[in-house]
Amino acid sequence: MTHSRTVSSHPSHRATLQPLACAVLCLLASGVSAQTAPPADPAPAQRLPDVTVTGNPLGADAVVAPAAALSGDPLTLRTQSTLGQTLDGLPGVSSTYFGPNASRPIIRGLDGDRIRVLQNSGATLDASALSFDHAVPTEALTTERIEVLRGPAALLYGGSAVGGVVNVIDNRIPREPVNGVDGKVEASAATGNRERAGAAMIEGGNERFALHADVFDRDTGDVRVPADLACEKPGSPSLARRICNSASHSRGGAVGGTAFFDRGYLGLSASTYRSDYGTVAEDDVSIGMRSNRYALDGLWRIDAGPLQSVRLQASHTDYEHTEYEGGEPGTTFRNAGNDLRLEARHAPLGPVQGVVGVQAEASRFSAIGEEAFAPRSRSRSTALFLHEELGTGWGKLTFGARTERASVESFGSPDVERFEIGKRDFHPHSAALGALVNLTPAWQLTSNLSYTQRAPKDYELFANGPHVATAAWETGDGTLGLEKSTSVDVGGAWKSGPNRFAVTAFHSRFANYIGLTPTGGLLSEEGEPVPAATEGALPEYRYQGVRARFYGLEASGNLRLLGESGLSSAGAFGQGGSTLDLQLRGDLVRASNRDTGEPLPRIAPYRLGSTLAWAQGPWRAGLGFDYVAAQNRVPADGSRATGAYTLWNASLGYRTQWQFGATRSNVLWYARLDNITDKLAYSATSILTTTAFPKAPLPGRSLKVGVKVDF
Repeated sequence: MTHSRTVSSHPSHRATLQPLACAVLCLLASGVSAQTAPPADPAPAQRLPDVTVTGNPLGADAVVAPAAALSGDPLTLRTQSTLGQTLDGLPGVSSTYFGPNASRPIIRGLDGDRIRVLQNSGATLDASALSFDHAVPTEALTTERIEVLRGPAALLYGGSAVGGVVNVIDNRIPREPVNGVDGKVEASAATGNRERAGAAMIEGGNERFALHADVFDRDTGDVRVPADLACEKPGSPSLARRICNSASHSRGGAVGGTAFFDRGYLGLSASTYRSDYGTVAEDDVSIGMRSNRYALDGLWRIDAGPLQSVRLQASHTDYEHTEYEGGEPGTTFRNAGNDLRLEARHAPLGPVQGVVGVQAEASRFSAIGEEAFAPRSRSRSTALFLHEELGTGWGKLTFGARTERASVESFGSPDVERFEIGKRDFHPHSAALGALVNLTPAWQLTSNLSYTQRAPKDYELFANGPHVATAAWETGDGTLGLEKSTSVDVGGAWKSGPNRFAVTAFHSRFANYIGLTPTGGLLSEEGEPVPAATEGALPEYRYQGVRARFYGLEASGNLRLLGESGLSSAGAFGQGGSTLDLQLRGDLVRASNRDTGEPLPRIAPYRLGSTLAWAQGPWRAGLGFDYVAAQNRVPADGSRATGAYTLWNASLGYRTQWQFGATRSNVLWYARLDNITDKLAYSATSILTTTAFPKAPLPGRSLKVGVKVDF
């Protein structure tokens, strides 16, 4: 059983936690002259370029690996309280959804440590991959861009990135000079979870120095759903149309600065993230979490001899969360570590350009308490990698390779004696080959072939204890070998003005896919075998390597129905002209255990979605739906099938300009209505749904309104 601190959802509690949001609203209401953005004015400039950064160290206009990016107004209108829910619905991306407060992205059916979450292309450290109820310490309010790289071609960032990479990009370390002062403030409120949120960011500098500071605060109550749910939390109704114990309060901020030189820059940042949230698996259990991160980023342009530039990134993270039950502290999880990445771009070798680099990571994990299901451990890895591109008249070829030395050591636990003590060493190697072919100015083909090896994580090797999030007794296997996979994807894309369409097919075969597999046994609270129907007994699940196969399709497109073909639907926002676009999206994933022939658990069914997007002058509006099919392909281990559902949503935005003294600011007013029909729906990728007793349906109807000011 996990333990956590109770998070109050009482209105008076929320009111005391909103000074930032109130200050933002007061600022916007005081002495400001407003005017609608005139048709001749362009849309506000993006802080970051449109070029995909992730998996693209050479800064090419097009990347071979399948990628997607969210930034600017589309990110603002899409933002949810967790990283997983913000990205859920992108082609190929779903979410682990452990209620509204904890979810990680799932890419092509792969989750956990097979998905690498980065911050500004640097490593991050937390405990979110260890358990579904552990949140990712990331806040979209202070994020400028999120990039998703699908598939194992992302091996630049670690052999564990078999499923892909999610790169959360901010400007906490400015990488370009800031002349003068600029920034943004944002405030929003929502009805479904009684959310009140606000954020502010300011930057200033000159050609030699730049400073950055940001702060955010998000407070929510229990999430409204379209069905009555039981609740045993003290002070809450025993039956209500809300997810019991789903309130949360997150806050944090960062400071950073950069010194610019004639041939580069050197910058530092310090950030903190705090969150208190209910876990929803148990009615009186919540988590108090903190994460502090310190980062360094530097670039030296050499432009002489064999090297063109060298980039250095380093970070230290100190993560901790304590689980409480009824206010009493229980198990405390800590994870502290360092990451160093040195990347050098070499001079062109004829038509070949590329980078070579080294990456080192080290972390110490501990779970202190009687109910810890993983031991104290230390993980280390050192890797050499390279990425090369060969430009041709018809496109380009890419090649990447990575070799690692990794070690995982278990130190047991001072609280319990059931953990194995030992050390394992691994030497994984990975390689990827990609091609991009420009058939015509409008048509493009891409393909990627990769072979990856992943070293097992500490909990996969040494776990041994009860885990409430999975409702099971989890047991590791200290003899596990490398997880090996071979993957291929083939994609085609067409673009003509605002009209575009892209489709990608993928297939992956694993020789040793490491996952939790039921043993058929039951264990007591002490870990002893017990007969069936024993009260309090938990089914035993063991980490085992099996042969597995994943395959599927991802597709997206945009069709201009009305308006000028020279304007994109996003570009028309804030400009003259009127456009109407039909946006299309869909995906399909199938995954099976080739040893047993059964489906793998928690795989998303096929999904289809569409949005009508209209824009004219300062106005934009959208109306769309997402259809999720029934998922009846579940393993015969007690997993539950889920029904099909369709969720409708709408959005509205209005852009104007306000005058703050001599400063002209771009203002976005926006509203978003989710789950318009108040449909009761359950996620097929959530363990809360697929276990015997579903605890947390998807949120019901909710209206979110907000304002964002860029100055």
